[in-house]
Amino acid sequence: MDSRPGDVSSGGRREFLKKAAVISTSLAVARNAGNSSAATTDDKTRLPQLRLGKYSLSRLICGNNPFGGGSHLSVFVNREMRKYYTPDQVLKTLRRCREVGINCWQGSGGGSLELYKRFVDAGGKMHYIAIASGSASGVKKLADGGCIAIAHHGEVTDNLFKSGKIDQIGEYLKKVRDAGLLAGVSTHMPDVIDAIESRGWDVDYYMTCVYERHRSAEALKKLLGRVPIPVGEVYLQEDPPRMFKVIRQTRRVCLAFKILAAGRLSDRRQWVEQAFRDTYKSIKPNDGVIVGIYDRHNDQAAINAEFARRFGSGAPLRS
Repeated sequence: MDSRPGDVSSGGRREFLKKAAVISTSLAVARNAGNSSAATTDDKTRLPQLRLGKYSLSRLICGNNPFGGGSHLSVFVNREMRKYYTPDQVLKTLRRCREVGINCWQGSGGGSLELYKRFVDAGGKMHYIAIASGSASGVKKLADGGCIAIAHHGEVTDNLFKSGKIDQIGEYLKKVRDAGLLAGVSTHMPDVIDAIESRGWDVDYYMTCVYERHRSAEALKKLLGRVPIPVGEVYLQEDPPRMFKVIRQTRRVCLAFKILAAGRLSDRRQWVEQAFRDTYKSIKPNDGVIVGIYDRHNDQAAINAEFARRFGSGAPLRS
């Protein structure tokens, strides 16, 4: 006969105590693992590295979009990200990134820079690279704040390219150089890299979105024969190989981003693992990956770092 709630027999009590002991031990192990992670030796937490100028960066870089509530999924996800990522939570996530070996943050905007200053003032050690476009004063502010590199903002880059004004990017890169920073270009379009390479510009690195996510309705109709709804952002499986090809063709450092299709490949662990595997195999040994982290429900920094450690040391595919 079933016992009443709270009525535990001697055998049931022994089983209950065993389970309680197991749970208690597991929680203790988890807490100890978390508390000891900051004290773990560099050899154990170190990720594969790339060289950008004089700097050694982890081949996995923390992206900024989730911190700013830019999910590229929906306004509802944007709101949840903004609600979760208070300034203190951003700093907590950055500290966790550092614990697992991620030593670089790609930020954007004044808010990111101010948080980076807070992180450093509290004793944090992490490189900061930015995406930006605009005035020399904005470049100087980033340089004074500890930024080591600026890539011309990808949305602006692609719009200038489409309107035939790509040479304006070169003018901005000169401002970055004059401030003593490394100069890069961010883009979502392989054609942009081809155009810059053909011009022989003095560029240190590219930020390369592996999905050309902002095609016009006309371009999508020509490519697919129809226009999806909503038109906004369309992620095609055929896009990453196109970007990987130009990444391998340039000698410059490339930082691949949106490898998870802005979260669309995050629903299953095997999809995430496959995206990391394919990306690291398809880029050059001195290239890196930028991934945004939304750690509200799991330890994404540690999960991503493990994939970077597993796949980021292997030999790349060759064209």
